[in-house]
Amino acid sequence: MNRKPELAQVLATARELAPGILEISRTLYEDPELSLEETRGSALVCDRLATAGFAVERGLAGLASSFRAAWGSGSPAIALIVEMDALPGLGHACGHNVIAAASAGAALILRRLLPESAARIVVVGTPAEEVGIGKIEMLRAGCFDGVDFAMMVHPSSRRQVIKQFLGLAKIRFTFHGKASHAAAYPEEGINALDAVIQTFNGVGALRQQLRQDVRIHGVITEGGVAPNIIPAQAACYFYVRADDLGELERARERLKGCAAGAALATGCRLETDEDPRVIAPLKILPSYYRVYSEQVARLGLVEANAPPDRNKGSSDIGNLSQVVPTIHPHVPIGEGITIHTEGFARATVSPRGEAATVEGATLLALTALELISSPELREEIFREFHEER
Repeated sequence: MNRKPELAQVLATARELAPGILEISRTLYEDPELSLEETRGSALVCDRLATAGFAVERGLAGLASSFRAAWGSGSPAIALIVEMDALPGLGHACGHNVIAAASAGAALILRRLLPESAARIVVVGTPAEEVGIGKIEMLRAGCFDGVDFAMMVHPSSRRQVIKQFLGLAKIRFTFHGKASHAAAYPEEGINALDAVIQTFNGVGALRQQLRQDVRIHGVITEGGVAPNIIPAQAACYFYVRADDLGELERARERLKGCAAGAALATGCRLETDEDPRVIAPLKILPSYYRVYSEQVARLGLVEANAPPDRNKGSSDIGNLSQVVPTIHPHVPIGEGITIHTEGFARATVSPRGEAATVEGATLLALTALELISSPELREEIFREFHEER
């Protein structure tokens, strides 16, 4: 590439583009769309990128709201990840409006500052992060082929560069029994709800023997229709999480054993439905995160002193991180707020939320510029990625 843009140029460009960046965040906040239904949000981001000269492909991997917008002919190819889906009843309580605006904003900053031959900037819209679908299906469809690096930021109550994520498997159990009058002919029935309850009891007993990072949590999705009818069918839905895929599989098998034992004890027939889309843990590359951390320091910002293994969730960004070097740092939208709450959603468009959105766009752009300007840095990250793999 030509001479790397000075920090002052990047900051001036970010300030100039900030109103448009924040408009993306505000529009998504005011018009939240659920997983796989993010058509208006996707169209908004695509239109902004197309206007700036990005070549846009829509509806990839069989997902109507997915997209890939690319500009530039050079190397490396850097993907900026856009998430768009909201939560039922809570709107953007996970802050995907901030994520979308920051990634699109970083792409627009880079488009303004770079010659076309310097790199290839690819903005990838990945639907349905909340249910762990978008990135997995787009990886399978080859939508990340040719990408060298991926990055995004996530809103949080703190500025945290490294935060770990757990792997996640989803499993549903349906128990089939036999209906009968619960008072007059109880001996004729086979109680499917008893099997569900015994499954939860088994999980409760199992927890003492689980590794500290393992999480098993579930809900009853079907439990019968009336107290005087022995339930002929009952069902439950579980998430299993762990730090690594090996332990995740072991915990999942033990959960299935709890359900099988409950079926045997109650005389029910068990039907098991396992989602094949297993979410992988986030792969941490210290050399890559160091680049982002250095940009935080350049802006005179301070990272939170928080352990990376505290308050871990899961995301399909983990699957992408297993295939492409990926970072997923956090930007602060307000203190004392927790994710997946109404207060978190409101904070995304507060003054601090807006500042965090522009901060994220700026830091992503600066990180991308460092990658573009240093072949040695890219080689160090690639080497660490393949060693860890």
